[in-house]
Amino acid sequence: MRSIGKEEAVSPVIGVILMVAITVILAAVIGAFVFGMAGNVQSTKTVAVTTSINSSGGLEITEQGGQDFSSLKNITVKIDGADAGTDETPAIGNVIITTVSLTTAEDHVIVVGNFNDGSSQVLIDKYM
Repeated sequence: MRSIGKEEAVSPVIGVILMVAITVILAAVIGAFVFGMAGNVQSTKTVAVTTSINSSGGLEITEQGGQDFSSLKNITVKIDGADAGTDETPAIGNVIITTVSLTTAEDHVIVVGNFNDGSSQVLIDKYM
């Protein structure tokens, strides 16, 4: 049997494309580190808080602890954008009872933890 067409492998073309792609990715990673683009990444803090509704319709936030709880400076609570309470001295087992009662079935509750290093993190963001 005789072959009429030219038989060439595609492997060299794919190999060159892969080499160029690897070079571009490597250059991007090195450039990010050299120009400091990857230096401002903060780690997530681990703090546990739970929410519940008490018998009078108010919101209770219980501070449960967590790996980074000792670096917690204070906790602020907002319900539908209004300030609902702050705990300036967080301690495991503390219960924050909000100054704003829940009024509808879909009140937006946001609990923010502020830490000693100046960072803040949303601990709870939910509708109750």
